[in-house]
Amino acid sequence: MDNLMSLLQGAQSLAVQWDAMLLAIAGVALGILVGALPGLSVTMGVAIMLPFTYGMEPLHGLLLLSGIFFGGVYGGSITAILLRIPGTPAAAATALDGYAMTRRGEAGQALGVAVFSSVTGGIISVLVLIFLAPLLANFALRFSAAESFALAVFGLSIISSVSGGSVLKGLLAGFAGLLLATVGMDPLVGLPRFTGGMSELYSVPFIPIMIGLFAAAEAFKMLSESSKASEVKTVIGRILPTRESWRKVWGTILRSSGLGTAIGIIPGAGADIAAFVSYGEARRFSKHPEKFGKGAVEGVAAAEAGANGCTGGAMLPMLTLGIPGDAVTAIMLGALTLQGMQPGPRLFQEHGDLVYTLFAGLLFCYVMLLVVALMSMRFVARIVQIPKQILMPLIMVLAVAGAYAIGNSLFDVGIMMVAGVAGYLMIKASIPVSPMVLGLVLGPMAESNFRRALALSEGSYGFLYERPITLGLLSLAALTVLAPLFSAWRKRRAARRVAAQS
Repeated sequence: MDNLMSLLQGAQSLAVQWDAMLLAIAGVALGILVGALPGLSVTMGVAIMLPFTYGMEPLHGLLLLSGIFFGGVYGGSITAILLRIPGTPAAAATALDGYAMTRRGEAGQALGVAVFSSVTGGIISVLVLIFLAPLLANFALRFSAAESFALAVFGLSIISSVSGGSVLKGLLAGFAGLLLATVGMDPLVGLPRFTGGMSELYSVPFIPIMIGLFAAAEAFKMLSESSKASEVKTVIGRILPTRESWRKVWGTILRSSGLGTAIGIIPGAGADIAAFVSYGEARRFSKHPEKFGKGAVEGVAAAEAGANGCTGGAMLPMLTLGIPGDAVTAIMLGALTLQGMQPGPRLFQEHGDLVYTLFAGLLFCYVMLLVVALMSMRFVARIVQIPKQILMPLIMVLAVAGAYAIGNSLFDVGIMMVAGVAGYLMIKASIPVSPMVLGLVLGPMAESNFRRALALSEGSYGFLYERPITLGLLSLAALTVLAPLFSAWRKRRAARRVAAQS
C-alpha cells in the first residue's frame, strides 16, 4: 500500500513536468529508430546520449535514457519481422517466426503482436520493479558464478528447440558458435587466444557476425535467386491482433513477461538471453511445437515479451543494489553517479520522491511506446514494398554501414562479409543460424562463470549439485534437452503400435 501511494504521488509530480514527459517521448522515438537500424545497438544509443544528460535534471536525464532503452529493445523487432535483420541481438529470436509470418502475408499481425507483447512485458516488469523490489533483490543476491553458469547452460539447452527440422544440424551450429565465442581475451587471465596476432579479435566482433549471418546472408540469397522467380507478395494487412491471435498468445505473453523479468534481475543476463529462453519455454509449453520457426505467432509474442520484461528486471538490481543488470543499466548507473546519487538502498531513503517519480515515468514511457509504435507502424512497414532489385543493395549498404559504425573499422566489415557468406551457405544447407547466435551470446557467460565457480570451490565440482538454485537450473536444462528425445521416442513407439495393429 505504501508503494502504491508513493507511486501515485510520483505520477502527480510527473504530470506537472511536461518537459520531462517530452524527453521521455523523444527517447522512445529515438530508441525505436536506433533499435531498428542494424549495427546501432541499444547500448550504443544510450552511451551516445549519456553526456547530454549531465546538464539536465536527474529525472529528465534518466527518463531520456530509459526511453531509448525501452524503445530500442522493441525497435529491433521491426526489421527482424520485415526483413529478417534483427536490429538487436534479442530480436534474433523474434526473426525466427516473425519473418516467416511476413512471407506468409501476415506482417501486420506479427508487428501488432510484437508491440503489444513488448508493452505488456515492459509494464509487468516495471510493476514488479515497483512492488517486489526488496524480495526480488534479495533473491538476486544469491546468484553467484555457479548460478550464472547454470543459467547459461539452461539457455544453451534450448538449442534443440530452435534447430528447426534437424536437431543435429542445430547442435553443430551451436557448437560452432561456442567455438567462435572462445576467440579473444581469456576472461580470467586476460591473455589473447586464437586471435592470430590480430588485435581486432581481442573481443569477439559479435555485432558484425550477427549482421552478416542475418542481413548479408539474406541479401546474398536474394542475389542468387533468379530475377524471373515470382516475387513474394507482402501484405501488411490488419495490425491490431485478432481475437484468435489474442487467444493464442495471452498466456504466452504473461509467462514470458514473468520469465524475462526474472532473468533481467540476474546481473549479467540481458534481453537476448531472456528472449531466447522465453522462446524456448513457449515452444515447450505449446501444443503444436512443430509450428515454431514456421510462423507461430506465439514465438513472436514470447520473444518480445521476454526481451522487454528484462528491462524493468535489469533496473531492479541497479537501483536497489548498485549492481547493473546488463550493459545498458551499467551506463545508467553512470548517469546516476554523474548526478551525484549513489544507487543502492540509501537511494530510496535519500531520494525516495525522485525514485517513485521515475517509476511513474517508466510506466509513461511504455504507454508512449505503444502510441508511437502504432502511429509509425504503417510508415515503417512500407519498407517491405521496396522491389528486390532495390532492397538487396539497400540491405548490403545498411549491413556495411552498421558493421563499420561499431568501431569505425574496415576489419569489422570484412568479418561481416565472411559471416554473410557463411550464413548464405548455411541457408543453402538448411542449417539453422539461431543456434550459432545462441552459442555466441551464451558461450562467454557460461565459460567465465564456470571457471570462476571452479576457482572459488578450489577445483571441486561440488558447486554443480550442492547449491539448490544451480541444481534446479541444470535439472531444467537436462529436461529441456531430453524432452524432444522423449517425445520422438513416444511418437516412434505409437507408430510401431499402430503398424502392429494394422
